[in-house]
Amino acid sequence: MSEPTGVENDGALGLGEGHQPDTGPEPEVNSVMVRVFGRQLKCCRLRAGLERPEFASMVGYSVSTIAAYEQGRRIPPPRLIDQADEVLDAGGVLLEMKEEMEKAQYPPFFQDAARFETEAVELHVYGNQAAPGLLQTKEYAQEVFRMWRPLLEEETIEQRLAARLERQAIFARRPRPQLSFVIEEAVLHRRIGGDQAWREQLEQILLIGQERNVDVQAMPLNSGLHAGLAGPFTLMEVKDGRRIAYTEVQSDSRLHTERKRVRELEVTYGCLRAQALTPKKSLALIEKLLREG
Repeated sequence: MSEPTGVENDGALGLGEGHQPDTGPEPEVNSVMVRVFGRQLKCCRLRAGLERPEFASMVGYSVSTIAAYEQGRRIPPPRLIDQADEVLDAGGVLLEMKEEMEKAQYPPFFQDAARFETEAVELHVYGNQAAPGLLQTKEYAQEVFRMWRPLLEEETIEQRLAARLERQAIFARRPRPQLSFVIEEAVLHRRIGGDQAWREQLEQILLIGQERNVDVQAMPLNSGLHAGLAGPFTLMEVKDGRRIAYTEVQSDSRLHTERKRVRELEVTYGCLRAQALTPKKSLALIEKLLREG
């Protein structure tokens, strides 16, 4: 659950320079752009002759939430931007900033990975610290962010929580991407957020794991073989066939696009899947934990 980051780039994808590890609390990415969008939103609303409560009612948000968007304290979701541009007859002014707002939802080290995730036709995750973000419930994810060190500000937690839950739209995408998760059994025992949050988290993993396009496998505690001791990672294949890997270990988070490195992690993941319990046995293990919990 480290914040600092880097990007390993083969130069073909135009991802920019690698990031140097941070030495203190991370400044919020694109905070200036968020404030600029807020001012633009307010200007468009006033130009349309709408009071904040009236506009809030038209787009289905609370007055306090709209105020937070206009003041640059919260990052607006894509749906709000689409609605606002239409309702306020903004002529595409707000839509022009939609991509920047989508990027601003994520900390710097995850922005490029998040972009590829939205394009993924295959996505495979090995998790060994906590339930993978794509599988997390709201309560579980919120507690994960609260445990982060250095401490995150409440607004930052709120923004990242909303972004994490937004990513789970991948399960409703059509055509369905092929997804798989290898999760350490220890993660399934770890009661992050308390007993109730733990139960709800296991129930969510169980529910998602029953989808036809999703495989969930547990790496048993008593396994004598383990190919993933170097840490967690994610593998993605996007629509044009490119394959990308994302790794996180302590103070170093990187996006890998160089084919040799991605292939190495693909081999590692193949070994992990062979060493883990089968999807059927893994779901049975989760059911057992819930019964005994």
